[in-house]
Amino acid sequence: MIGGEMVFSNGFERRFGGLAFPGFLRYFALMHVLVYVLQIARPGIGLLLMFDWGKILSGEVWRLVTFLFASAGFGQVSSLGMIFMVFMVMIAFMISDALEGAWGVFKTSMYYYCGILGLLAANFLTPGFDGMFLYEAAFFAFATLFPRVEFRLFFILPVQVRFLAILGAVGLIWPAFKSPIWLVFLVLIFANYLLWAGIPALRGMARVQAAGKRRGLFKAAQASAGMAFHRCEVCGKTELSDPHGEFRVGANGHEYCAEHLDAH
Repeated sequence: MIGGEMVFSNGFERRFGGLAFPGFLRYFALMHVLVYVLQIARPGIGLLLMFDWGKILSGEVWRLVTFLFASAGFGQVSSLGMIFMVFMVMIAFMISDALEGAWGVFKTSMYYYCGILGLLAANFLTPGFDGMFLYEAAFFAFATLFPRVEFRLFFILPVQVRFLAILGAVGLIWPAFKSPIWLVFLVLIFANYLLWAGIPALRGMARVQAAGKRRGLFKAAQASAGMAFHRCEVCGKTELSDPHGEFRVGANGHEYCAEHLDAH
C-alpha cells in the first residue's frame, strides 16, 4: 500500500510538477506585508479584499484570491501590529524552508494549495475565514515534523514548538463545545494538515507502538527460552552459568549442585 502511494505520488508529481512553487509561504507572507503597508495609506483596503459571495457574483472576482490577505492590517495599523508582522514573516520563512526540506517543493506546494481550497470551501458556507489559517496549518505541520524545535517565548522562555501547537489546537477546537458545526469548518480548513501530516503521524505512532510490543514479546520469548531448568538452592548456580555442572535433588526435595548436594 505504501509502495502504491509512493508510485502514485511520484507519477502525480511527474505529471503536474509545473505547479510546484518554491518558497510559496515566503511570498505569501510578503504579500501580507505589502497589504499591511497599503493599509497605512488606505485604511479601508481590507474591505475591498475580503470574501463577499454577493460581490463576487456581481463581478468582483479578485476577492477569490485577495480574501487571503484581507486581515493583513489586523484591524488597525499600530506599532504592536508592525512587530507582530515582522515576527510572522520571520517564522513563515523558517517554516517554509523546513517543510520544503522535509517534503520537497512539489508536495509542500500541494499542501498550501489544498489549504487554500479548504478556505474557499469554508467561505462559501460562511464567509470570514482568511489566510491566517494557512499559516496555522503550516505551523501545525512544522510542529508535527519537528516537535522538539524550541522557540524563545518573550525572548526568554524556551518552549518546544509541539506545546505551542497543542495550545493552538485547543484554542481552535474549544468553540466546537458551544457550536459543533465549527468542527466541519475545521475539517475543511485543516484538511491539508490531516492528509499530509496528522494522519501519517498517527500511523507512525501506531507503527512505533506495534514495533515496541513486538520487541517486548520477542524479549519475553528469549527470556523464556533462556530460563534455567536446574538451579542450586544454595549458590544459585544453573546449567546456563555452569554447563558442565551436575545437579541433583536432595532429600528435602530441593535441587543442589554437586558441590552442595552432600550437605543436604
